[in-house]
Amino acid sequence: MKLYHRFYLLSVSLFLAFSSVAFAQQAATALDPNKPDEQLTKDEADVRIKQFRETVTGLEAQLKQNDDKFNAATKKLADVQKAAADCDSAFYALVNASKADVDAFRQRLGVLEGKVRELKALSDDALSEKDKQDQVRALENELNAMRKEKIALLPEFYNKIMTLAKEIKGLYRERKTNTYTVGTWAENRECLWNISARNEIYDDAFLWPKIWVANKSIIRNPDIIYPGQEFQIPAKADKTSEEMKAERKYWRMKRGATTGANTPTPLKTGVNN
Repeated sequence: MKLYHRFYLLSVSLFLAFSSVAFAQQAATALDPNKPDEQLTKDEADVRIKQFRETVTGLEAQLKQNDDKFNAATKKLADVQKAAADCDSAFYALVNASKADVDAFRQRLGVLEGKVRELKALSDDALSEKDKQDQVRALENELNAMRKEKIALLPEFYNKIMTLAKEIKGLYRERKTNTYTVGTWAENRECLWNISARNEIYDDAFLWPKIWVANKSIIRNPDIIYPGQEFQIPAKADKTSEEMKAERKYWRMKRGATTGANTPTPLKTGVNN
């Protein structure tokens, strides 16, 4: 009888244990994740707490894995950076340069690239102006000087220099000029001011210094031009620094001549005598 009683108690205990587990699993499955905490029963709250703990445990494990991967990647990056630095040092030694020398060369090349970009943004007419073409030649000379330095042979710079050389070559422009044959003052009222104002020339009298500077070999005094002279007419554009400088010099001379005379004379440009 005692043996039967013990067997009965053991059976009941096992039944209750299995029932508790089954109920917990059923509660975990049936628990609404959107149900507010204050509305949970004790068993549901225990299930939610267990779920939270399992989630936290999983996230902690995932975080540890990510940390391990990050640390491994950081170490690998440091090794690669050291190898790259060693490689650079070997290259620098080949061209007898220090890191400071290479950095300075890189900066000079960057400045050169910026100037080329600015010129490439100009229109063909603006780029064909003498001062701009002078800038192109100066850039080419500067680049050619840099190409003679051993640092230019480094892989970092070689392709950039070759590309830049092609871009500079592409900046050269032929100045588009027309010609104009001077008529007479009596018939055409010819002077540089009036020629520049013609619709087919510049339609802007104030651009007359462009004609003067372009034809200085035959125009010694912009106040004096002669019938039959053939002028080169540069493309219409803003006055260059050289042209503005010539114009300022002209007006200073005119003011000086006018001030020194007893009787002021009208200021004219290019009047035929």
